[in-house]
Amino acid sequence: MARARPGPPPPPPGFPPGLLPGLVLLLLPAGRLALEETLMDTKWATSELAWTAHPETGWEEVSGYDEALNPIRTYQVCNVQEASQNNWLRTGFVQRQEVQRVYVELKFTVRDCNSIPNIPGSCKETFNLFYYEADGDVASASSPFWMENPYVKVDTIAPDESFSRLEAGRVNTKVRSFGPLSKAGFYLAFQDLGACMSLISVRAFYKKCARTIAGFALFPETLTGAEPTSLVIAPGTCVPNAVEVSVPLKLYCNGDGEWMVPVGACTCAAGFEAAAKETQCQACPLGSFKAKQGDGPCLPCPANSRTTAAGATVCSCHSNFYRADSDPPDSACTTVPSPPWSVISNVNETSLVLEWSEPRELGGRDDLLYNVICKKCRGGPGARPPACSRCDDNVEFVPRQLGLTERWVRVSRLLAHTRYSFEVQAVNGVSGKSPHPPRYTAVNITTNQAAPSEVPTMHLHSSSGSSLTLSWAPPERPNGIILDYEMKYFEKSEGIASTVTSQKNSVFLDGLRPDARYVVQVRARTVAGYGQYSHPAEFETTGERGPGAQQLQEQLPLIVGSATAGLVFLVAVFVIAVVCLRKQRHNSDSEYTEKLQQYIAPGVKVYIDPFTYEDPNEAVREFAKEIDVSCVKIEEVIGAGEFGEVCRGRLKQPGRRELFVAIKTLKVGYTERQRRDFLSEASIMGQFDHPNIIRLEGVVTKSRPVMILTEFMENCALDSFLRLNDGQFTVIQLVGMLRGIAAGMKYLSEMNYVHRDLAARNILVNSNLVCKVSDFGLSRFLEDDPADPTYTSSLGGKIPIRWTAPEAIAYRKFTSASDVWSYGIVMWEVMSYGERPYWDMSNQDVINAVEQDYRLPPPMDCPTALHQLMLDCWVRDRNLRPKFAQIVNTLDKLIRNAASLKVIASVQTGVSQPLLDRTVPDYTTFTTVGDWLDAIKMGRYKESFVSAGFASFDLVAQMTAEDLLRIGVTLAGHQKKILSSIQDMRLQMNQTLPVQV
Repeated sequence: MARARPGPPPPPPGFPPGLLPGLVLLLLPAGRLALEETLMDTKWATSELAWTAHPETGWEEVSGYDEALNPIRTYQVCNVQEASQNNWLRTGFVQRQEVQRVYVELKFTVRDCNSIPNIPGSCKETFNLFYYEADGDVASASSPFWMENPYVKVDTIAPDESFSRLEAGRVNTKVRSFGPLSKAGFYLAFQDLGACMSLISVRAFYKKCARTIAGFALFPETLTGAEPTSLVIAPGTCVPNAVEVSVPLKLYCNGDGEWMVPVGACTCAAGFEAAAKETQCQACPLGSFKAKQGDGPCLPCPANSRTTAAGATVCSCHSNFYRADSDPPDSACTTVPSPPWSVISNVNETSLVLEWSEPRELGGRDDLLYNVICKKCRGGPGARPPACSRCDDNVEFVPRQLGLTERWVRVSRLLAHTRYSFEVQAVNGVSGKSPHPPRYTAVNITTNQAAPSEVPTMHLHSSSGSSLTLSWAPPERPNGIILDYEMKYFEKSEGIASTVTSQKNSVFLDGLRPDARYVVQVRARTVAGYGQYSHPAEFETTGERGPGAQQLQEQLPLIVGSATAGLVFLVAVFVIAVVCLRKQRHNSDSEYTEKLQQYIAPGVKVYIDPFTYEDPNEAVREFAKEIDVSCVKIEEVIGAGEFGEVCRGRLKQPGRRELFVAIKTLKVGYTERQRRDFLSEASIMGQFDHPNIIRLEGVVTKSRPVMILTEFMENCALDSFLRLNDGQFTVIQLVGMLRGIAAGMKYLSEMNYVHRDLAARNILVNSNLVCKVSDFGLSRFLEDDPADPTYTSSLGGKIPIRWTAPEAIAYRKFTSASDVWSYGIVMWEVMSYGERPYWDMSNQDVINAVEQDYRLPPPMDCPTALHQLMLDCWVRDRNLRPKFAQIVNTLDKLIRNAASLKVIASVQTGVSQPLLDRTVPDYTTFTTVGDWLDAIKMGRYKESFVSAGFASFDLVAQMTAEDLLRIGVTLAGHQKKILSSIQDMRLQMNQTLPVQV
């Protein structure tokens, strides 16, 4: 009998606490912990094993000692003297415990057959290992049958060393594994076919990956897979105070119990930093902060700020110190500047120049600006209290009144003999944060006497053969009491001037020649002297009635009819000349399509091209409302336009509620042509009134800078808004956006206006997701800008190639049908959440592809009906494309019948040709993943694959679209190409795992 022995010794010092008895902790070379858990181990047996032997004369249980002289139970067999041995030994039932693969460690000795004399039988030095699965302990002495089937053979076991009779037994150790297992447990069986051997110990165990923390994510203990090459996915969770930076969080456990290929990661949240060797996130201590999530450490509070609790994301400013909205959290808190000092005024009649010195305290900032507030005061210099009010809008400030960077300003158009008070304010980026008004220095001045301003245009009241009766309006700025007016006139053919004075603003000129043309000018006089003469005006006296007057009166109807016919002829010639001149000016193939220039019928309004006006300013006055600059408050710069800055601000007009507005400003130093082109957009927008067209609030042209004010759209441009909210909207919401754009374009087409640059970047989105068509400037079609890749030169103008119809690119034929083509591209941009049309193809490649009838494939998850509508918009024959009215009706039907949007388009939808070569060679012909990527023309991602751990084809075959996005493959076309190649790779591997293409 074997004597009892104590249980296993306690774990050595440093052994991780909390592990279950029977667990073995292995430190792998990579530094990761792997676990082995024992299911059965005869080494620790303290009583008879009592395994089943067949026949009974075969295997025999005996007691022995191991190398440490500890008593053990072993089995041995040595019937080599008898021929045809077939001895079986079966263990007791072993519970599987949900594992799928079991490892068996065998320790045994085998005697060398050459050391056994006179062997009549067939001596062996090997034995066989089998297993048998069952749902319970059902085996008996005769069942299952003692043969290879139903037993499953694991392997034939051969020793590394055998021993002779005179030597001590050499112990061999072999480890084998088997699986997958699916039933409740199993038996091990050993078959001896004629060996002389001893089975010293048998240990059955399984492997699992230890609980670990990687990338601030906690991954649980995970069993290995059914095969040695299996990778088991373990989902992870962020450690406390950490947040996900990429999802999903998962780690792969391989067959050896090692963790590998981490996917996703967490990072410490704002207000927390890494600790405990980057396994924990601890709160920032007092006096420090961390503004955003990431791996960075907590930083000390910047100057003039503090924290009141641990885990701060921002340090609050001390009293009277502030941060501007654009200041980053790690910037110091600053304060408002002191007022300017040493303000000097230099008055010259009704104008003055103000100069001042920089404030002594700038508040710790370098964004100092100056505002000049003008107030007109009543009463003399000693009046108390002073009765002052804001100056009129006609007062001019050069270079401007608000936001001055210079320390001077020139003020003109003031009233003479008037007391003014000027406040020079110093402001910076935090002045708006302070509850107190900006600090200023005031200076009081009184303007001098000055001559009156110029007299406006004169008017003819009546004329005769020898007289003219004229009148005029008083000067806009009389600068005092008008004493009288002096008029200078002369016959145009002679040039000898005469003068006459008048106490009133009218005059009767007598003694003139009949049928003569006279040039007349007038000026006003005050005690300060005469003002400037008005612009010359010409008036004509009538002819005197003679003997032939009666005959002339009788022939008057005939003369009038002839004159009318002649006038009509002259007008026709003039119109033809203007058209020819315009065509010559804009080249024979003008980039503008023919637009109606008038109202074609009562009540039917059409678009009027502002460039048809001889004076473009007249178009601005007709279609755009002039706004007083004092009603406009610029709050911040939000971008840069083609002509200057784009700002966000407020508009508060008398009697109306305050509005948020977008303000486009004309940059300093503009040319007259740039001013005309800039204001032409306002002349265009002012003609439109539709909920899906950006609304013009008005223009500021009488002060500097020149501004265009439109309604403010909170979510800015549609393309960037979609990229920022990728995947966040339902299909119905996206179709609703497309419907709004189509409705706006339907209105424009009915107005006979062609947009020419319809793209998602020119669609603005408000807080209610209402999309509005914008950007009606035409200047981009007049000048080339090689720095802008969006607009490519073609026949003398710039064209957005990716959005433009073929006929517009080739022949400059812009129509509503070409806008429909562009609308199809906008549909594709919306359904792909702002992806760039045609991806990274060059503009010339796009032109060639469209010419070869290539059309963009449906974006991911795009309904079939929408992609078919895109293809209808991209029909080569422009006459076959749908009208915008039809597009609106189609989208309305889709919205009412939401079920039609559930049919998802495949890549092959519509008539098209493949753009990307999807022929992928056999992956086995390549030695590395990088070579394979080069072959499919995706070599740009080689470093991304390697750094993410996808360095073998087995791992690449497991990749999904999420994996590609995580490693930086963001272009949908590249994702589809790589995933389709992975699908081919899986087929070559005889795998059937699904792939997301």
